[in-house]
Amino acid sequence: MSTAIVPALDRLAALPGVEDAVAAARDACTELRWHPALRRRSAEARAESTIRAARCSAALDGARYPLDLVRDAARGARELPDDPTGLVARGALRAVTEARHLEATVSRTPSQVLARLHVAAAAGVVPDDALGRPRAAGEAPGDGGGTPAPDGAALSARLASLGELLEAPASAPALVVAAVAHGEVATLRPFVAGNGVVARALARAVIVGRGLDPMGVVVWEAAHLDAGPGYGAALAAYASGTPDGVAHWLTHCARAVVDGAGEGRAVCDAVLAGRLGAG
Repeated sequence: MSTAIVPALDRLAALPGVEDAVAAARDACTELRWHPALRRRSAEARAESTIRAARCSAALDGARYPLDLVRDAARGARELPDDPTGLVARGALRAVTEARHLEATVSRTPSQVLARLHVAAAAGVVPDDALGRPRAAGEAPGDGGGTPAPDGAALSARLASLGELLEAPASAPALVVAAVAHGEVATLRPFVAGNGVVARALARAVIVGRGLDPMGVVVWEAAHLDAGPGYGAALAAYASGTPDGVAHWLTHCARAVVDGAGEGRAVCDAVLAGRLGAG
């Protein structure tokens, strides 16, 4: 791990508005952790939050399906459509589920984690030989609206930096690490497809694995979806690389965690009331 990563993260955390936003996200997650449903029925709450996260992540990539269909697909009761949007939704469900198995290893083997998340997200969408493999030189990403993306040695260098970020010590602010990792994958688009789904699943693994949301019940993906065009605008601000742009993205992600904690609270309430089948 580069020794430069810690001061770099400190500088990001010190950008205008970021420190307060990160503190608010941390407080929201801490408060949610005391919900009565998480004392004895945390597995139910986490399973439902995972389903909602997957549904929202798929919708952010244009695959909008009712929650009850995604819930049924998760338990094998129904199949998502065998079409392009159905494949995206299946990939999102697999990737968010896979993220649960990678929370403990994302800071130790980041390149393997990225590969596994891409295999989960893009199976059936890209050829098998492209699964888990970063784009080769001259190979363009199929998502992202045709905007330029790093290629060749530039992409390799940025992925190496992403690995160093994910290996940052446990003392690094989890929200900042997760938001930057999310922004990097979403804007670098290191794979030929499925980059948005991978970015969000990676951020979820970081948020849980680094202890910001250790119960895995914060559905911050719902807040990204609710933001509408604001999500893409915040990512574009991050991609600009300016201090103001990066601060905008970090505060956007922190607000998403705060709002996602509210969604997680609604899940926990539904667990206690026996209402998970509704909505």
